Parts: sequence; structure tokens; C-alpha cells
Amino acid sequence: MPTAMVTGANRGIGLELVRQLLDRDYTVHATYRHDMGGLASLNHPDLVVHQMDVRHADEVAATIENIGPSLDLLVNNAGVADGRWSSVSEIDFDVVAAVMEVNAIAPVRVTQHALPLLAAHGGTVLMITSLMGSIGDCASGRSYAYRASKTALNMFTTAMNNEMQAQNISLLLMHPGWVETDMGGPNAPLSVQESVEGIMARVDEQTLDMSGRFVDYAGTTLPW
Repeated sequence: MPTAMVTGANRGIGLELVRQLLDRDYTVHATYRHDMGGLASLNHPDLVVHQMDVRHADEVAATIENIGPSLDLLVNNAGVADGRWSSVSEIDFDVVAAVMEVNAIAPVRVTQHALPLLAAHGGTVLMITSLMGSIGDCASGRSYAYRASKTALNMFTTAMNNEMQAQNISLLLMHPGWVETDMGGPNAPLSVQESVEGIMARVDEQTLDMSGRFVDYAGTTLPW
């Protein structure tokens, strides 16, 4: 039975990933920060729930120690939005630092701690990023901190790609689409279920040779 870990799994895309992974007979380790959210209603023998703040290395280490000898899939999904400032003059740099910590640094921290488990059988690391992190696609601008955090995550992942491939670990940068979640809002054209079905299809087709690709849920290659 394969094993997966999903961060930020109490709602939205993370929660649906947990559901679909359980349907695929994974053992799933799902994390949340404060509120269990939808995880509280999932009663499944192969689900293990952990309270973990991705910003805290001690909590990350303790959680991963409880997973076991190997990890087939790590999904770095936990993320936060920014202040939606309308101009540069409004930017709150304390908020910027918090967004960068959660969206860009924490996924690398979790991956770092999980490396021995991922390398055991050649696992996959799925980074939930965004088209908003694409410099080539940034025509509208704004969303300063969120965009910068996802660009940084993309670069972190690209920079570690050769090293990870040498350890038989595959990296996948995934834009889930504009999804109807708390962050995406009610006007988003894509349901959570549709997005996650596409994400799982990309995971299924992922090989070591594909490591480091930046695609959306439908498999379309995105501009850097």
C-alpha cells in the first residue's frame, strides 16, 4: 500500500486530495495547523491526522518521524493568500514575510525532513504552486507577495531538481487551476473535485524523466 503525506489538508484542495488518495488505497498522513475542518468528518482506517505547523521545524520533524520507513508521495499544499493590496504603497512587509515563509520556505523545509523517506523507494514531491508565480504570465501584476512566494517556490524546486533526481526522487510543480475554494472564491470556474482529478492524473503519469516540470491540472506546460 503506497503512503502519502498532504499538508494543509483540512479544507479545499488538500482535503479533496486526501479523499481521492484514500479512494486509491493510499495510507494518507494529513496535516492541519489549528482547525481539523473537513478532516474531522473523515472516518477511514488508512487516514492518520497530524496537527502540524509547516513553519515549525520541530513539529515537521515529529510528524515525519511518525510516518514510517518510506513515503511515496509528498504533497506540499499548505499555503496562504496575501493582503490583496491595490498598490505598492499599501504593502505590509510583515504580511509579505509571513506569506513567503508559508508558501515558499515551508515546502522546502518539509521536503528536507522527508528526504530519507522519499529516497527509500523513489518518491514524488508535488508542490502546489500557481500560474501567478509565472514571471512570463504576470501581465496584470499586483498580488505582490503571493506571486513572489510562488515564484520563489518554483525556483527552489527547480534548483533542487538535479539533486533530487540523483536520489530517485521526482519533483512536480502543479498549478491546480482557478478553483472554487476559500482562496479561489465562488466565481472560480473549476470545482475542487475536477482539479484534484486532474492533479492525480498528472501524478499517475509522472516519471523521473519528467522531474521539475511546471504544469497545470490538465497537463499543459506553463511559462516560467
